[in-house]
Amino acid sequence: MTTGTNTNRKALLGTADPPLILDIKGNSLDDGPGIRSVVFFKGCPLSCVWCHNPESKKRGPEISFSPDDCVRCNACMDACPAGALSGENPFYIDREKCDLCFRCIPACPSGALEQVGREMTEKGILDQVIRDKVFFDASGGGVTFSGGEPTLHMPFLSGLIQSAAGAGLHTLLETCGLFDREAFDTLVLPHIHTVYFDIKIVDAALHRQYCGASNAKILENFRHLAALAAEGRLDLLPRVPLVPGITATEANLSAIAALLLENNIPFVKLLAYNPLWTQKPLKIGVKDKFSSEKASQDWIPSQDLDRMERIFRKKGIEITD
Repeated sequence: MTTGTNTNRKALLGTADPPLILDIKGNSLDDGPGIRSVVFFKGCPLSCVWCHNPESKKRGPEISFSPDDCVRCNACMDACPAGALSGENPFYIDREKCDLCFRCIPACPSGALEQVGREMTEKGILDQVIRDKVFFDASGGGVTFSGGEPTLHMPFLSGLIQSAAGAGLHTLLETCGLFDREAFDTLVLPHIHTVYFDIKIVDAALHRQYCGASNAKILENFRHLAALAAEGRLDLLPRVPLVPGITATEANLSAIAALLLENNIPFVKLLAYNPLWTQKPLKIGVKDKFSSEKASQDWIPSQDLDRMERIFRKKGIEITD
């Protein structure tokens, strides 16, 4: 039992080695105050069935194939030493044969093949982000660390946040909440300004069913961060992704509202469901059940969104933008 606990803690703590970065997107208006650059880390301890960034789940590098961009020139096949590429393959790439040499990518003239996840140094990330400092300063923006789950790489994340804060940037962490609390308090808390904390499902069995892991530590960490926020040690914003039939139920939203009130948090951000992600799993060779279900294909009607907001407002909880 002790060995398993230590192994789990080590996995959550991560290493100081550079993680893989999915992307750095500038000019973001949806990931915190002002104009921001968002650094997307690869790897997540959860496996939510509705994940809008399924390419962020695995820690290791992958190849993405977009059939809509393919011009069928076969240049990639000629470049692949493993013979892993063929239009006869269900997802074009035979991922058992593919050894991730990535020789096919520069051979592809249309960009149909892309490497998912690249190693970047702390300096390389900061150099790219700092280019937009003039926009951060003018708008009250800064840098947001997202994913995936950035806290899987706690020592590296700590150094990056310290460098960003030292350069005068507002720092914000978007987290699923499944992280080592002691490591967070030591490595991240002294340097982070704001945390966006996603609360998905309160019921333990349903959380494990739809997110692939226990939510016990997530709820424990939320209560801890709520106490820190009450002491003025960070700004905390709880967020709820609204997923049809899963998180967006009256029972779950009522339970989340009760959790917020229990921790003296009188506000929440609701993330409206976006069905445009459902083709993403196919690009990385994954066919999952939920993305093919009708519930995953539809936007939530505005009247349903209003009803969900009322669940919180009736309890005195403000809906933030």
